[in-house]
Amino acid sequence: MHVKKYLLKGLHRLQKGPGYTYKELLVWYCDNTNTHGPKRIICEGPKKKAMWFLLTLLFTALVCWQWGIFIRTYLSWEVSVSLSVGFKTMDFPAVTICNASPFKYSKIKHLLKDLDELMEAVLERILAPELSHANATRNLNFSIWNHTPLVLIDERNLHHPMVLDLFGDNHNGLTRSSASEKICNAHGCKMAMRLCSLNGTQCTFRNFTSATQAVTEWYILQATNIFAQVPQQELVEMSYPGEQMILACLFGAEPCNYRNFTSIFYPHYGNCYIFNWGMTEKALPSANPGTEFGLKLILDIGQEDYVPFLASTAGVRLMLHEQRSYPFIRDEGIYAMSGTETSIGVLVDKLQRMGEPYSPCTVNGSEVPVQNFYSDYNTTYSIQACLRSCFQDHMIRNCNCGHYLYPLPRGEKYCNNRDFPDWAHCYSDLQMSVAQRETCIGMCKESCNDTQYKMTISMADWPSEASEVRQLRGIVKLNIYFQEFNYRTIEESAANNIVWLLSNLGGQFGFWMGGSVLCLIEFGEIIIDFVWITIIKLVALAKSLRQRRAQASYAGPPPTVAELVEAHTNFGFQPDTAPRSPNTGPYPNEQALPIPGTPPPNYDSLRLQPLDVIESDSEGDAI
Repeated sequence: MHVKKYLLKGLHRLQKGPGYTYKELLVWYCDNTNTHGPKRIICEGPKKKAMWFLLTLLFTALVCWQWGIFIRTYLSWEVSVSLSVGFKTMDFPAVTICNASPFKYSKIKHLLKDLDELMEAVLERILAPELSHANATRNLNFSIWNHTPLVLIDERNLHHPMVLDLFGDNHNGLTRSSASEKICNAHGCKMAMRLCSLNGTQCTFRNFTSATQAVTEWYILQATNIFAQVPQQELVEMSYPGEQMILACLFGAEPCNYRNFTSIFYPHYGNCYIFNWGMTEKALPSANPGTEFGLKLILDIGQEDYVPFLASTAGVRLMLHEQRSYPFIRDEGIYAMSGTETSIGVLVDKLQRMGEPYSPCTVNGSEVPVQNFYSDYNTTYSIQACLRSCFQDHMIRNCNCGHYLYPLPRGEKYCNNRDFPDWAHCYSDLQMSVAQRETCIGMCKESCNDTQYKMTISMADWPSEASEVRQLRGIVKLNIYFQEFNYRTIEESAANNIVWLLSNLGGQFGFWMGGSVLCLIEFGEIIIDFVWITIIKLVALAKSLRQRRAQASYAGPPPTVAELVEAHTNFGFQPDTAPRSPNTGPYPNEQALPIPGTPPPNYDSLRLQPLDVIESDSEGDAI
């Protein structure tokens, strides 16, 4: 009922009209507002009125300009960084250790036999070309070489460079030259890797700055092709077992052994072992800072059984990281040399980012549009996992196979020369693609909460010359401990919050216009009034147009109520109309007419009146 009542009042108000004009409303606002300036426009004389109008217009423009600057600054979502220092007992970090050689050569030698013989021949050609002809008749498996050969490019004539096969043979259309060794001893020659696709019809060359880099990259590429065809369980058995690698372990005062480590297979380094990963057990706390309360390890890397051309560094690769995080040890790890005692003091930095819209970070990676191929390890999100998963996804889409160094989704195969002959060419293009890297970087996000371990490293020869175990090779001793229990927290906070925005907006408005929030409400009120007047005028205009169209249908004035009633009750009553044809009667059906009745009184009060002339008793409440 109340809604109907107010709707009727609103209808009456619309039909009655606004009651005042735009000019009257503007004058009323200027005369009653609390904002300085508009009052002077009404009260002063013509000259001052013009002056105050210009000043008010100028300061209003300044306020709007300043407001735009502050709003744009607020919407830029800038952050400020605060650094705080805390002190408490902390969980010891997870420690991952890997051997620099991924496999034991004695177990994998049969797989690399042809590749190693070819590698020795390549080195002979490069290092001693004049002596390499003695072994020219040696039987080599050139199937690997023909697929992805190393070539020499003579660029002394830039208009006609010569591509020379390293062995002087015409492989796949390369130019034969018996004097290639002498030619390419000059500075104008460089070494490159020939990568072909589509049965050798489309080839590119990957150039290298040195012969050492060229043969190393070529050997790793061929070894990757071989390892990709071997089941992972067999590769695990060919790598270094934990009971052989971990000779001694001590955490604080508690002894430990290889059973306290979690084994994972990392393609770059074979079997890796993680201490205090926190997957199945609670993370171990450190009782106190100092060497005596840390982790002590003695490791045997088995240096005598390294793969000759695959591992050029002897030692242990290690990394400190958070619990339940995957160790990307190739990118973030450090080496500990064999024959040394390496002490690592640890300091902790905790990073806390605000997240969207201030920082493009993620808590758990759920909103990142990249499938995490490391999810089988049940580890936390990291940007490294996202970037590598993104690259592997591009490999599968573009090359129809996945790279051996990254996890493989179900239903896909690793790239190899037998099943995917063009994979090396495709992989090289994708690896060098700037667009691919930018795409993955744009989709992946940093983690909002991260812990970084800052390391202070010191080394000394171990064992000493006077020690009885000096003759042992490939032994590494590690000491990992907290330097102190102080930790730093680097935390982001909003540089410009809503309080900052409101205070600056109000300050500018008060300084230039002498206004407040109430003045803004007044300004909003007059805007609403202007809109309301416009609506009323439009409704009145539409109504007048309808009335004009209705009046146009009558030749004279519209009939009264008395005339309408008389015509309905007295069939003999006829209004003044045009004369009928003499051939037609007064009624088309020629029915009998009833006896005429007494017509009703013709009162003017019975005339229909429009609603806008009806006065409502409570009209004052509606206006």
